[in-house]
Parts: sequence; structure tokens; C-alpha cells
Amino acid sequence: MTTPTPKLRFGLWYAFRNPIQWRRSFQDVYTEILEQIVWAESIGYDDVWLTEHHFTEDGHAPSPLPQAAAIAVKTKTMRIGTGVLLLPLYHPVRVAEDCATIDILSGGRFELGVGVGYRVEEFTGLGIPREQRGRRANEGLEIIRRLWEGETLTYKGKYFQIENTRLSPEPVQKPRPPIWVGGFAGAAIKRAARLGDGYIGTGDMKGQVQAYLQELRALGKEASSPKLAGGHFWLIVANDPEKSWREISPHVLYQINVYAEWLTKAGQSLFPHMPDDGALKASGILNIVTPDTAVQMIKDYVAEVPIQRFYTWTLPPGYPVKKMNDHLELFATKVMPHFR
Repeated sequence: MTTPTPKLRFGLWYAFRNPIQWRRSFQDVYTEILEQIVWAESIGYDDVWLTEHHFTEDGHAPSPLPQAAAIAVKTKTMRIGTGVLLLPLYHPVRVAEDCATIDILSGGRFELGVGVGYRVEEFTGLGIPREQRGRRANEGLEIIRRLWEGETLTYKGKYFQIENTRLSPEPVQKPRPPIWVGGFAGAAIKRAARLGDGYIGTGDMKGQVQAYLQELRALGKEASSPKLAGGHFWLIVANDPEKSWREISPHVLYQINVYAEWLTKAGQSLFPHMPDDGALKASGILNIVTPDTAVQMIKDYVAEVPIQRFYTWTLPPGYPVKKMNDHLELFATKVMPHFR
């Protein structure tokens, strides 16, 4: 019997990076990305996800909530999510207020995705002990949930103390906007099951999703149809994949090696250093394929990880924003219809 093709929502994923070797005006980069998001909505993209890092040479977006607010007023139907906000770096009451404001500006289209972060420089630069990040995130999520649900909150935690506080104005969505939790460690999986509505990841998520389902069951929660968002780290469609690879691969090689440097300094090894284009190709991280191949890759991915929300990186760092439009349009017209 033929397995039915899954129905998916498709999303963009941005970091607003502007590397020195391809440096342009940040104002131009931001303006062109916002224009691209509005255009992508018009051709059928469902979601946009915004990520966060601080104090980077390439200006990797440190402020996803202002970006989300800008997108909220420029779009009409697209869901707007953080993928992910580094919650330990914030006071949760301000996150609750700012995200409620974005939800109002968007007419109820905001979704909060959170993680704990890892870069050493971010915690030292903002004066927050890195070893507290998990516990701060746990307290923060509880506070945000309860405020969004209309509670007048008194909370006595280790890191946050709140007295008789009620959110005003409240979010449009009831009982509150969705909360996603990301991360690859065991503690992140437990946090997602305990305090989130869904798990958000990228790349090979099989192990994480299995652990997430197990944790949901242990908590007595529904695990038959979990809310999952993910996708290939890079999946780009092209009519001439070899030509597109030559143009795009230097930008992705740069991205992966920067991540490898950050993670190594943080004592993690999610991405290895890649010395050249051959190593990048062998890794399978960057996929530039024909539309038919992309359709099959997504079907195979969903067969292993039953996501409902598919997203992949949209813009290689330093690559001209407008040059990605042909790839995005090809994906929208030749790939997405197979999953509608």
C-alpha cells in the first residue's frame, strides 16, 4: 500500500548575517531580507523562523524580536517564530510583554521558540553565568506561560522573583501563543516535553524525537501526534545544481566553520571543521538538488521524523539576497505543491 504524502507547512529561516569578506550595508541586507519575506509569503511560504546570536563578527542577528515585529507589520498570513530565542539571556517578563506585542501586531501569528544557547562570549558579554542557562530557561518558560494565560503571578524562583504581576496587553492567541523548545541535549528534550508545546530542531533529529516522545509518555502527555518542526540543514533546489553549488558552497563552508569554532570553544562538537569544498560535499550538510530529488528527500525525512513544519536555512551568509529568489520560487512551485 502506498504511504500517503504528508501535509507540511514550509518555512524560511534567517540569521541576517553579513560576513566581512562579503560585507554590504546592514541596512541594505535587512531591507532586502524583509522584502524577500513579504514576496515569499505571496508565493506560498507559510512560516518564517528567526535565530539569535550575539557579539559576532558577521553581525549574526542579536535581536530577533524587533525583526519579528517588523515582519509582523509587513506580512498578512505568515506565522512568525523564533528558531530559537536564547531565553537565559532575557528577563522572562519582558519576553512575555514583547512577544505579546508582536502577537498583537501580527493579528495572532507569533510563535515563541526558545533554546539555552552555548556561545561563551554571549554569556560573558551579557553578564550571565553560563552554567545557569538551563535553570534560568526552566523558570523563564514557566513565567511566560503563566503570564500569557492571564494569571496574576507571584513567583519565587532562584533567578526570578515576581510579585503580583499581570500582563497587559495580553496576546491575541488563546490560551496563548505556541511555545517551541529546541536543543540537542537530554535536558533540552525534557524541557520541551515538560514546558513546551512542541520540539524544534534541524538536521538528523531521529534520536531527539524518540527521546521527546518517551518523555511525553513518562509525563502522561499525548504522544501520538507530537508537534515537531525541523528539516534539512540546507536544502536548496536548482535547475543546474552543479553551477549553484559552485556559487553557494563558499558561503555555507564559511557558516559551518564558524559554527564549528563556536561549538569547540563551548566544549561541543555538533559540527566538525571542514577544510575545503570536498569535505563539505562529503558531509551531506549542504544539499543542492533538482526539485524531484528534493521532493523525495523530504518524503524520506518525514518518514523518519514526523514533522508538520518543514524549514531549512534560506540565505547563505554573504550570498546576495535577491539571487536566492530563483531558488525559493523553484522550491515553491515544484516542491511545496507535493505536500499540500
